[in-house]
Amino acid sequence: MFETFIAATVLVLLTVLIHYEILRVASILLPRLTIPPRTRMFFVIIAAFFAHTVEVWLYAFAYYLLVEHFALGGFAGQPVGTFMEYLYFSTVTYTSLGLGDIYPVGGLRLISGVEALNGLVLIGWSASFTYLSMQEFWPMHEGLHGGYRGRHKDDTEKD
Repeated sequence: MFETFIAATVLVLLTVLIHYEILRVASILLPRLTIPPRTRMFFVIIAAFFAHTVEVWLYAFAYYLLVEHFALGGFAGQPVGTFMEYLYFSTVTYTSLGLGDIYPVGGLRLISGVEALNGLVLIGWSASFTYLSMQEFWPMHEGLHGGYRGRHKDDTEKD
């Protein structure tokens, strides 16, 4: 059980570090890009998606190692024998979809629960990053094709 706790902790720390670094680099590059606002937002989404993809693959690789080399648990339901099946399980767990055709047994039950919580937190972080980027770059649409018609920070409510 101690090994499972250590593995889950290391995975959370690594995914948070990966997420932080990818979003940090994206936030540094965004103001420097000489591309239209729409393309900047596309860049934000691609950066967030890339971060999540790396994190899902990290968990899949960890499942592979923990099952095949450390025997810290296994899977029941549909047979799991290829890396693609570990990747599939990691994807449905990280996104909290949890289809149930493959389910963890042994120590992997804790790790998969932590992955679901970790994915939820990191997806929320990406949503926040995207929102903040939209706040910064959305006003650049003003004057283009009829302009931006949303509310601005200085707008006040009229009673």
